[in-house]
Amino acid sequence: MSQSPEIGSRTRTRAIMEKYGIRTKKSFGQNFLTDLNVLNNIVAAADITKNDNVIEIGPGIGALTEQLAQAAGEVLALEIDADLIPVLREVLAPYDNVTVLNQDVLAANLPELIQQQFSDPTRPVKVVANLPYYITSPILMNLLASPVNWAAICVMMQKEVAQRLTAKPGTKQYGALTLAIEYQMDAKIAFEVSRKVFVPSPNVDSAIVVLTPRQQPLAVQPFDKQKLFGFIRGCFAHRRKSFWNNLQGVVGKDKTTKDRLAAILDDLQISPQLRPERLSLAQFIELANALHAAKLL
Repeated sequence: MSQSPEIGSRTRTRAIMEKYGIRTKKSFGQNFLTDLNVLNNIVAAADITKNDNVIEIGPGIGALTEQLAQAAGEVLALEIDADLIPVLREVLAPYDNVTVLNQDVLAANLPELIQQQFSDPTRPVKVVANLPYYITSPILMNLLASPVNWAAICVMMQKEVAQRLTAKPGTKQYGALTLAIEYQMDAKIAFEVSRKVFVPSPNVDSAIVVLTPRQQPLAVQPFDKQKLFGFIRGCFAHRRKSFWNNLQGVVGKDKTTKDRLAAILDDLQISPQLRPERLSLAQFIELANALHAAKLL
């Protein structure tokens, strides 16, 4: 069923770009992957099977889409660039299990798309994507905020962002994004990808990150998920400041508030002189809950 050479080969990529007059658009963060080994390794990292429904974000000219089509039950490819839709539909015509939509994933109703576009929407749904660097975090946050129970999210991103997603407390990469991921998912870097395997080559190397639903339940539940992460973002607003100074920026700086805040920190055995990157997710949840109970948050 596959064509030869496959879309992901450098030869075929250049031929498709020439045939359709395609020029990559910086506004969409387009870089086309041209290494079949890397493409196959992405499919393997996502553990795609014929029992899976797959949503691909940003298929470009279909290099990864083709490999997903060969491994998955069905593939729904969401492409924001309207100019690439006729290209995708033509090069992917041999695959009857692929649907291509001109859709911005940030504006999409994902549960509705799953119900409408997959013949069996009850099958596990996985997201696989080569994410544009400039919009990686918003897309991830949008996926995690969705009510869809993702079986896995396997995405390529800038190596530096991948290190933030999988960072441990106390490291410089650890931050609000790390905690947002940890709240719902177990994250691991599957492998790194050289900038040299893209057309055009980006300025940085990439990494494949695999997110799966967390195996260990949270030890304590937050009073409000959205307010928790607003609180966490505030705590990381000025990374060079102490945790104490950042906290005052969130809850207030008057003497009464500061006294109550100090008492809460003392009760939770959290030093005000710590940097925010030293606190675990459980500590942030406990602190946010205590501040809320004291009507400070």
